[in-house]
Amino acid sequence: MVRKKSSVVFVSLGCPKALVDSEQILSELRAEGYGISAGYDGADVVVVNTCGFIDDAIAESLEAIEEALDENGKVIVTGCLGAKDPDLMKRFPKLLAVTGPHAKREVMQAIHKVCPPAHDPHIDLLPPGGIKLTPRHYAYLKISEGCNHRCTFCIIPDLRGDLVSRSVGSVLQEAEALVSAGVKELLVVSQDTSAYGVDLKYRPDLVGTSMVRNHIQDLARELGQLDAWIRMHYIYPYPHVDTLIPLMADGLILPYLDIPFQHASQRVLKAMKRPAHAEKVLNRIAKWREQCPDITLRSTFIVGFPGETDEDFQVLLDFLDEAQLDRVGCFAYSAVDGAKANALADPVDEAIKQSRLEIFMNHQAQISAAKLQAKIGRTLDIIIDEVGEDGAIGRSKADAPEIDGVVHVLGDASSMHSGDIIPVKIEAADAHDLQGVQAD
Repeated sequence: MVRKKSSVVFVSLGCPKALVDSEQILSELRAEGYGISAGYDGADVVVVNTCGFIDDAIAESLEAIEEALDENGKVIVTGCLGAKDPDLMKRFPKLLAVTGPHAKREVMQAIHKVCPPAHDPHIDLLPPGGIKLTPRHYAYLKISEGCNHRCTFCIIPDLRGDLVSRSVGSVLQEAEALVSAGVKELLVVSQDTSAYGVDLKYRPDLVGTSMVRNHIQDLARELGQLDAWIRMHYIYPYPHVDTLIPLMADGLILPYLDIPFQHASQRVLKAMKRPAHAEKVLNRIAKWREQCPDITLRSTFIVGFPGETDEDFQVLLDFLDEAQLDRVGCFAYSAVDGAKANALADPVDEAIKQSRLEIFMNHQAQISAAKLQAKIGRTLDIIIDEVGEDGAIGRSKADAPEIDGVVHVLGDASSMHSGDIIPVKIEAADAHDLQGVQAD
């Protein structure tokens, strides 16, 4: 469907540097298909680029803001006065947004909220949200590259370098564009999601009218304002991960934590150069569940790591019993060219690795099956992935695409579409998946 082209009135005041800012914003507007209007009547939004250097310039800017509000009512303020006067929103409470100078990204975000850019499938080079290889209703949101850790089994830092975080503004801009394009679920990914912003020293950036830190907690909170499921992946178990749990309990992000523990034996974890406090992990898990009873915990583990003994493996099985994780993946250790673990003593025989992997997965399967059985009789929100003649396939908040289980929705699915979120009453379960019918 071709959306009506939106029009913008642009009032540019101040010095040549401000004029360049205006030109850049106008170029972006034209590139996105907006019309530039000379009059207030019928315009979808007004942008006033202000000056705040001397009193006369401030007075001129304030007069321009008042006129735009009187004549149109939908006004975004940018420029030096936006940064200089923190009380501008109090003076003009009907303003849609206020930003400082050099804020093209924030101005475009504010315009997108008022009037999303028109999309014409016949002439646009890119669809809304860009080219995606996932179904239209969910998308991966990568927030950083690289990793600062030096786990002995991993060569990611050699391949991708140290952590480089995207700015919080750019991440939120992409997220907003994806949601505007119809995405219903954003899966936040990186090599080390919980380290987001550490390379930027967690500095705050102006996003819209608010200062937002480049920090996973602040980013998650801002993403939680969007009309989409927000799912967090690859969370390294830093202490500050605890601050995400209240956001889950409040419904801002999904109660789902993908946190790779890798092992439970303190001796093996030390050889891996991973956090080595399984008892503290269990205490944290208990506190997470106390704060957010519906939280789903997913993790991955490695068995057969060099030097792993029968005793170490038993510690891992005991940890599974204590932790009662919802979703678990496991791999038999495999030497990767360049990994430091290859030089460790006492490599585990391949047959023993495979035996431990089978024992591990069977052990966890019993835990997972019991957890799924406990959901029978409950009504869960399900996002639909596929619709067929005999029903639909979807996922609950506990299920990430491709790696977790699914929910088979039986019955007439003719009114369902991919991306719909519907209530489903769970009637049956196996070791991996759920089955149910749409609830009234």
